Amino acid sequence: MRKTIEFAGEKNLPLIGQGTWYMGEKAANRQQEVVALQAGLDCGLSLIDTAEMYAEGGAEKVVGEALKGRRHSAFLVSKVYPWNAGDVDAIEACERSLSRLKTDYLDLYLLHWRGNIPLEETIRAMGSLQQQGKIRHWGVSNFDTEDMLELWSEPGGQHCATNQVLYHLASRGIEYELLPECQQRQLPIMAYCPLAQAGRLRNTLFSEPVLLQIAQQKSISVAQLLLAWVIRKEGVIAIPKASSVAHVQENAAALDVQLSENELFLINQAFPPPQHKVPLDVV
Repeated sequence: MRKTIEFAGEKNLPLIGQGTWYMGEKAANRQQEVVALQAGLDCGLSLIDTAEMYAEGGAEKVVGEALKGRRHSAFLVSKVYPWNAGDVDAIEACERSLSRLKTDYLDLYLLHWRGNIPLEETIRAMGSLQQQGKIRHWGVSNFDTEDMLELWSEPGGQHCATNQVLYHLASRGIEYELLPECQQRQLPIMAYCPLAQAGRLRNTLFSEPVLLQIAQQKSISVAQLLLAWVIRKEGVIAIPKASSVAHVQENAAALDVQLSENELFLINQAFPPPQHKVPLDVV
């Protein structure tokens, strides 16, 4: 049975969605990216995450093209730059995103990271967008525990629907404090870069003997193993980017992967959980 979550008013949302970071940067890749997103929807990966930052709106345009004629089948998330998160600027930024996405509403709108605009002003702006019907829910991204506690203490802060943060097997810092705090308040976490970004950490993960062995025994890929590991925790949604149909289908199949206690034990030995609070990882 595929793993789902009740999230931002949506029942049975799959725990794996579709990320779009680096999409929209090259015109030559546009059609392939559109087709990949549509294939993801066909596989049931209804959550699509984007941001005005990604290719300076280019990724939103790709998503808008992918959703032509099928907006109803997607749970659409976008993010606002912190300097656009004020009373007036947030309204205008959201309208620009909606125009690029060719839709009249977002299911979820996130503050991309914390900036200099007071949280109370951003909360007020998000409330205005909700009242206008331009967004259904709002949340934050790249907030550490102290930021979340401050947010929750503000009037209206308890309406925050999620916190989107970096989380993968080689970056487990949120497990010590942030994740338990959010779980206690039943606030879902969205894990970006769940397969780690390209580079040293990703190479470490994909060449780790324990992971290769477990994946081989289960007849799955290491990527599927890593995704299944990320969503093993209650209230965690993974949003990997996949710009090919094959990768999207591979990601979707990870929803059916179950990890045994022994497999999790072996993974913990290779990549131990944090034993103390560490600053939030951000890329």
